[in-house]
Order: sequence, then structure tokens, then C-alpha cells
Amino acid sequence: MKKELNFYKKVYEVVKKIPKGKVATYQQVATIVSTPRSAQVVGWALRALPNYHNIPWQRVINSQGMISIENLRAPKSLQVRILREEGIEVKEIDGNYFVDLEKFLWRPYRK
Repeated sequence: MKKELNFYKKVYEVVKKIPKGKVATYQQVATIVSTPRSAQVVGWALRALPNYHNIPWQRVINSQGMISIENLRAPKSLQVRILREEGIEVKEIDGNYFVDLEKFLWRPYRK
């Protein structure tokens, strides 16, 4: 359990660094915390956040640019609204929501 909590803490520290107006993918966050095969666990870490926190969870989406959360506490519509408020364009296609990764992907190592 302790190892899992340390991983979650690392995830939270990375997600805090995603700037407003940008998104990251679950895979990207997993890679930054040195566990590139743990994208799904990044999702679990974000789902485990307490009700009151300062982690911008809404900025993490899947590698196809799709909002893929399935969480009753934070439905897709909430994530879409928050991202749009931050200036991120979110398009609806066949009931799914997408962000243009070419335009909005956080690239922390690019100068």
C-alpha cells in the first residue's frame, strides 16, 4: 500500500505542473514518473483524489485526445466545462469529447 501511495503522490506532483490551457495524457504522466506502462494507474490515482484538493485532474486525458473518465463524482460534462473555461477547445463527436493534442498537449521538455 505504501508503494502505491508514493506513486499517487508522484502523479499528483506531475499533474500540478500541467499549465492552465494545456492537457497531458495518462501515458505521458506515467512516463514522467518513470513508469510508462502505468497509464491506467494514473487514472486510478486521479480517481482517488479527495473531494477538496488543488490537483488539476481535468487536464489529464487519454492518448487519443479523448476525455475518457467514467466517474460519477466527476462526469465528462464537468471535465469538458472546466477545460473550456481554461481556454481549451473541446469538440463533441458522436457523444465523445476530444481535445486537439497538436494544439493543447503540454510539452514540458520542449523549449
